[in-house]
Amino acid sequence: MKYVDGFVLVVAKKKLAAYRKLAREGAAVWKEYGALEYVECAGDDLDVKWGIPFPRLLKLKSSETAVFSWIVYKSRAQRDRINARIMKDPRFAGMDPESMPFDVKRMTSGGFKVLVES
Repeated sequence: MKYVDGFVLVVAKKKLAAYRKLAREGAAVWKEYGALEYVECAGDDLDVKWGIPFPRLLKLKSSETAVFSWIVYKSRAQRDRINARIMKDPRFAGMDPESMPFDVKRMTSGGFKVLVES
């Protein structure tokens, strides 16, 4: 069964281009190691009238947006193998969290079993 890593993070709008560059580089590496799909989405229509809107949930400032992303794998076992290899990859080994174009302290992520796919 497919497995998905999901992420929600906060990016300053002025750093969105830098984030896109980092995401493109990340996508290439994850796909190189076998991920089936890698998707990054920037918030566009976030002020919904039902549920908890992303701006309120993430305490977004007017200068920030939410980024929602996911990586799809064949299975959780494959995800674990890929992520272990990526953490050892020299392209990621020396990354400093403080130099990231997003707020690392306001990021959340998790692994998800696919329930429905069409």
